[in-house]
Amino acid sequence: MVSFGVTVKETDLWVSACRHLEKETLDLVLDCRVQLEDYARSHPAFLTSLSPLEMDPYAPPLVQEMMQATRPFGVGPMASVAGAIAQHVGKGLLKFSGQVIVENGGDIFLQADHPVTVSIFAGSSPLSERFGLLIHVRQMPLGVCSSSGSVGHSLSMGISDVVCMVSPSATVADAAATALGNRIKEKADLQRIGSWAKAMEGILGGVVIVKNSMATWGDVELVELV
Repeated sequence: MVSFGVTVKETDLWVSACRHLEKETLDLVLDCRVQLEDYARSHPAFLTSLSPLEMDPYAPPLVQEMMQATRPFGVGPMASVAGAIAQHVGKGLLKFSGQVIVENGGDIFLQADHPVTVSIFAGSSPLSERFGLLIHVRQMPLGVCSSSGSVGHSLSMGISDVVCMVSPSATVADAAATALGNRIKEKADLQRIGSWAKAMEGILGGVVIVKNSMATWGDVELVELV
């Protein structure tokens, strides 16, 4: 596989595929951005709402997907934007490459014919990049998406260093990571993660790190990184 980057405004992708597909990737990114930007011009609440919006049957497909993914988790549609773009681009590139990994600001869509390890970055936590998620072929295609209250520019109401969620849909994983991250107000909340996560449909498992503590659940396998 070969790797390359494609950047359009706020969208900054790292892509790995069987061959260089910069043009195809750029076309897919532009398609995403046209759908989102055109809709936002006539529906400004789409960009700012922190709670779900009513479904709009006339909205572009990507917008409808984001609205649908975020509704069960009680967050606004933009909570899923990075995962949605990664997934849209990744699925589009599968027409040209049998294996594709698309990373968009820490949110990942992946399809490969071999196991893949995804490093878990948790900012200043001593557990940051100490562990990775081992993704098996049977789990792919898969979305691996993260939210953080201490790292990056995405909005989180909680204190987690990272909430990493795994789902067959990167759009759903991104929305769920935001929603769960919002609920973590103190380290003691790690003990409640399991019960909270069980209520999240479409999520296979996940990892949460707060300072020097970590909680995991579901169909995830951690490996120590050397």
